[in-house]
Amino acid sequence: MADQSADQQFSLLNFMLFCAVGATTVIGIPLYAYFIGFSLFDWTLFLVMYIVTGMGITVGYHRLVAHQSFECRNWVKACLLVIGGWALQNSALLWCADHIRHHAKTDQEEDPYNVTKGFWHSHCGWLFYETPHRTEKYEIRLRRDPIVLWQHRYYWPIVLSGLLLPCLLGLWHGGVQGAVSAFLMGGLFRMFMVLNSTFTINSLCHMVGSQPHGTQDSSRDSWLISFISFGEGYHNYHHTYARDFRNGPKWYNFDPSKWIIYTLSLLGLASNLRRLDPTVSAE
Repeated sequence: MADQSADQQFSLLNFMLFCAVGATTVIGIPLYAYFIGFSLFDWTLFLVMYIVTGMGITVGYHRLVAHQSFECRNWVKACLLVIGGWALQNSALLWCADHIRHHAKTDQEEDPYNVTKGFWHSHCGWLFYETPHRTEKYEIRLRRDPIVLWQHRYYWPIVLSGLLLPCLLGLWHGGVQGAVSAFLMGGLFRMFMVLNSTFTINSLCHMVGSQPHGTQDSSRDSWLISFISFGEGYHNYHHTYARDFRNGPKWYNFDPSKWIIYTLSLLGLASNLRRLDPTVSAE
C-alpha cells in the first residue's frame, strides 16, 4: 500500500474493528466449523442476512441517499438505513459523504478510495486513516435529511441490533449453542462478506473490466463482481450515469438492486426512478 501523507492520522478504532471482525472470521469460524459445525439453519441465516444487509447498502446508502436515483416513503428509507447500518460501514451520513467525494474527485488525492495508490489502499487501507479531505461541504445536502441524521445519531445501537438479531434467532432455534452459531454466521461472517463485497467495487471495479460507457476515470464494468455485490459491478456505467437507479441498464444485466427499486415502485413505495442513458430503453 502506498505511503499515506503526513497530514493523515492513523485510526486505531477502525483498525481494531477491522482486525477483530477479520480475525474472528478467518480463524475463529473455521475452527468452530471443524470442532462443532454449522447447521443448515446457520447457513440459511447467513444468506438471508447477507442479502438483506447488502441491499441496505446498495439500495439504501448508495442509490437512494448518495445519488438520489429514486424517492421513497420515509419509513421505507428508515428501514433501508437500518439494514444498511448492520453492515458496519459507517453511518449513511459519513458513508454517503465519502462516496459523493469519490465521484467528485475520482482518482485524485481527495478520492477516499483512490485506486492510483494501489489495490490495498482502495480496497480497505483507506479506512485506517483520518483524512483532512473529509469536509462538511460533502455533507450539506445529507444534513438536511432528518432520516439520515436520525440514523447517524443511533448508528452504533443499529450495528448492535444487526448482531443481536441472529443471536436471538439462533437462541430460539437451538439454545445457547444455536445463538453462538447464528452469531458467527449471521452476524460476523455475514458482516465480513458484505464489507468485502463493497470493497471490491472500490478496488477491483477501478482495475479490472471494460469501459464501454466512458474513459473519464478508472471505473470499469465487471459482470462477475455484480454477482457478489447485488449489481454494483457495472461501475463504468454508474460513473457515467451516476444518478440512474440502474447500474446494469440492460434487462439481462444482473442487478438485483434495480429490481428491488422497481418492485418498490410497483408497490407504490418508491417513485421518480431516474433513467439517464437515452440509448437504453426503460425496463
